[in-house]
This record gives sequence, structure tokens and C-alpha cells, in this order.
Amino acid sequence: MTDFAATKALFHLPDGMIYLDGNSLGPLPLATPARVAQAVQDEWGDMLITGWNKAGWMAQPMALGDRIGRLIGAEAGHVTLGDTLSVKVYQALAAALAMTDRTVILSDSGNFPSDLYIAEGLIRAFGRGLELRVVDPEDVAAHIDGSVAVLMLTQVDYRTGRLHDMAALTAQAQAAGVLTVWDLAHSAGALPVDLAGCGADFAVGCTYKYLNGGPGAPAFIYVAPRHAATADPALQGWLGHDAPFAFEQGYRPGAGVARMRVGTPPVIQMAALDASLAIWDKVDMDALRTTSIRLSQRFIAGVEAACPDLTLASPRDPHARGSQVSFRHPQGYAAMQACIAHGVVGDFRAPDIMRFGFTPLFIDAGDVDAAVAVIARVMGERLWDAPRFMERAAVT
Repeated sequence: MTDFAATKALFHLPDGMIYLDGNSLGPLPLATPARVAQAVQDEWGDMLITGWNKAGWMAQPMALGDRIGRLIGAEAGHVTLGDTLSVKVYQALAAALAMTDRTVILSDSGNFPSDLYIAEGLIRAFGRGLELRVVDPEDVAAHIDGSVAVLMLTQVDYRTGRLHDMAALTAQAQAAGVLTVWDLAHSAGALPVDLAGCGADFAVGCTYKYLNGGPGAPAFIYVAPRHAATADPALQGWLGHDAPFAFEQGYRPGAGVARMRVGTPPVIQMAALDASLAIWDKVDMDALRTTSIRLSQRFIAGVEAACPDLTLASPRDPHARGSQVSFRHPQGYAAMQACIAHGVVGDFRAPDIMRFGFTPLFIDAGDVDAAVAVIARVMGERLWDAPRFMERAAVT
């Protein structure tokens, strides 16, 4: 079992703040500044270009990928790191489309909009009569049929936390000859994931949320072993070449998932992620899930008892949601700004959702109870009803 009191002591948590937004940006591990300083001063500073070999910079995308792979149930050697999540969605979706002559990309209205934007762009670029079909989350299973090329879903809805049944939908897709692309942005580090056991084809995710890699931390991509030697990376970057330093004019894809590398690895960001993964290396995902559910259930019960003006937007069944809880309120933005001003940090998603994340690595029952008390005061005393809380910032 993981000692979450011990992991909490490994994070910088500002005094007077209850941070319930690790589902959007994880807090700073205490070890990160020294690890980043090492990368800057000892590696970049003293080694200069020899750091690519001496400090192992070139190998880090696969090494860190394997450590993330443990958290998402991936086979060793089938996760690599680098670039942004949007780039990895593009690669995974393009590779899946190249494997089939079918024309429908099936997704749902709970998918993160960026994933849908990328699908729209690919449809224009491929020019072969492709169609993006977006249905309600509850109707996905009913639309999986022989016309569908790729099922592209975010496992956990970024707004409500609703959780798709990855195993059931993947099995249904495979039975219909449909390839799957799973976005794990709100899953990796939030709950146990079993990509290998489910038979997923492709998966992508980011490392700045639950994995605490810091703002701008690199994304990851998973390619199932059965596709690794043939998947077309679409974005054919230098470091995805089989022999980058042969400097050949033509492209030859690298071995396995390494072909999904594109540009230069973000060395300093990888150092920050390395420090966070040192914590994650010791975390039992089943224990994390059990604790997350206990905390979120406690939060829901407290808020509903104290705040009748808030309406639960997340599934009530804890096994049907990820590691976040959302409530609706007509003035949700202002209410969240008031909560933040009084020391409880969550975030807002349009049109009316107040979103709170429960990350056992640094949140405990005392934090939950203190947060409920603050939210109850903000709502009960209408502290949100002030002009300064109505002004929309660029990031909500």
C-alpha cells in the first residue's frame, strides 16, 4: 500500500491553499527544482553537446515512456515521449486511418475539443471522403458499426469526469473491425488503466496534469505491439528516423514506437518529469483509486449537504467517473473565482461547471473537509456576487 501522507510531504503546497486542480496542472514536487538545476547547470552547462550521450538525453523519451507505461498498463518498450498532446493525437489518428479504407471517425461530444479539431484537420488533409461523426457519450456503443474506421475517445470527460468503459468499447470496436485511439489526458495518474489487457490500438496523454511534469511537459504516445512495426507516423520527424545521424535524404521509420518521435526531446522538461516520476514509481494504482474514490465521495456528500444551490454534474457512481468532481451553477465562473480567492483552487469549464480534482498524492480528508467549509461559505454568503469575480481571465 502507498503511504499518501508520505507522498504529500514530497510536494510544494502553498500555505493557506487547498489545491483541487491537479487534474489541470499538478503541483511542484520538492525534488523538481534541484533536478532541473542539475539538467541546466551540470548537464547543459558543463557537458554542453556531449550531454546527449553522457547525460542520456536521447534515451530519455523511451526510458520515461516505460515509467509512464507502468501506470497505464502498457507493454514495456511501447510508449515514447515528446512533443505536445495535439501532435500525438494527430500521429495516432493518422496512423489508424492509414490502416483502413473505412471513412468514419467516431467520437463523442464529451471529447476534448482539440481532439475533434485535429480530426477535422486530418479529414481536410487526407481528402478521401472521411467523416467525423460526433454522438452523445451514452450513444457511442450504438454507433460502432462496419462504416467506422477509428473510434477516438477521451476516456474521462474533461468537464464532468464521466468515465468510458475502455475494455467494453474496445472489445466492441475490435469485433466490428474498428481501430481505437484513447486519449488518457484525464486518466494517466488518476486511475488504473490497462491498455494491454483491453487490447487498445493507440493511446496518447499528457504529463502536466496528474503526473506533475509542470506546465508544457511533454506528451506520450502508445502503439500496441501488433502495430508498432507498421504504423505510419504521418509526421516524419528527424528523431523518428531509423538512423538519425546517418542524415539520409529519405525517411526510414525507426523501430517500433520510436518511429513516433518527431522533434528534439525537451530536455529540461523531461528532467522535471523525471523528478515527478520518482514519486510515481512507488505508487500503487489500485490504492490510489480506492483513496481517490473515498475522497471524492466525502467531497460530494459535504458539498451537497452544505450547498443546495450547486448541482452535481458528475456521475454519482464513483466507478463511473475519473478522479474529478464537477458541480453546476449559473454563476459557476464567479463562484470558482471566489473559492480561489478564499484558498480553494479548482477551475471552471463553460458553460457552468465548477471542477475539482482529487489527487491522493497530496490531497487528504482534512483538505476535503476544509474545502467544503470554504465552498459552503462562498455559496451561502454569496461571496461570489462581486464585480471582481465576474471579470473573465484568459484562462478559466
